[in-house]
Amino acid sequence: MALVAVVLIGMGKAGIKGMDMFNVTLMAIVFGSKTSTGIVLPLLSLADIAAVSYYNRHAEWKYFWKLAPWMIIGILLGVVAGKDMHEALFRKVMAGIILITIVIVLIMEWRKDAHVPNHPVFSIGNGLAAGFTTMIGNLAGAFANLYFLGMRVSKNVFIGTGAWIFLFMNLFKLPFQVFYWKNIDTRTLEMDLYLIPALGVGFLIGIRVVQQLEDVVYRKLVIVLTLLGALTMLFRN
Repeated sequence: MALVAVVLIGMGKAGIKGMDMFNVTLMAIVFGSKTSTGIVLPLLSLADIAAVSYYNRHAEWKYFWKLAPWMIIGILLGVVAGKDMHEALFRKVMAGIILITIVIVLIMEWRKDAHVPNHPVFSIGNGLAAGFTTMIGNLAGAFANLYFLGMRVSKNVFIGTGAWIFLFMNLFKLPFQVFYWKNIDTRTLEMDLYLIPALGVGFLIGIRVVQQLEDVVYRKLVIVLTLLGALTMLFRN
């Protein structure tokens, strides 16, 4: 199960967005919810470096700067609140928010609405939610996906900009996991060494799949995977 989860992480970082909640669920089943975040974070960081190296030319920094400051605040809130938060309640609240947002995105798709939500609240809300949820459970992907879907960016801009955002977030929260939550140590890093090959396999698979997808199909795939992931999180015991 852990190997499958790590392959999914690699595929997600290579551009098949919406995998987050599946791999988070699998890793939590194997290692426990909080412990799994310490095992997963170094793997995410490695995959982010690979994604930035591969997709860097497609990044659009205006989207990065709209989200990054609010993500920092969200992560800091998550650091403080995460130690004692009731995880099941947190999961269901986040799943509910994601599902509501997906419904809005689906309505926009159905109406073929070309309007881009430029109000600062959209960036602020998604940035705070992404930062908070990435600290608590590595679940920022859903909110980043919804932000880029709302911005109607191309497939490559989506992946390239997202790669930088997630590399920034994961490196920023790394010291908090090591020194404050004490969730990363030699044992978790040793487990990561066994899982790195699966990460590479997933990344290569993801690149091949993404290359075959047109922008319209890619948008639909991200919506479907994010929706299924939110439902998985909502009904997980």
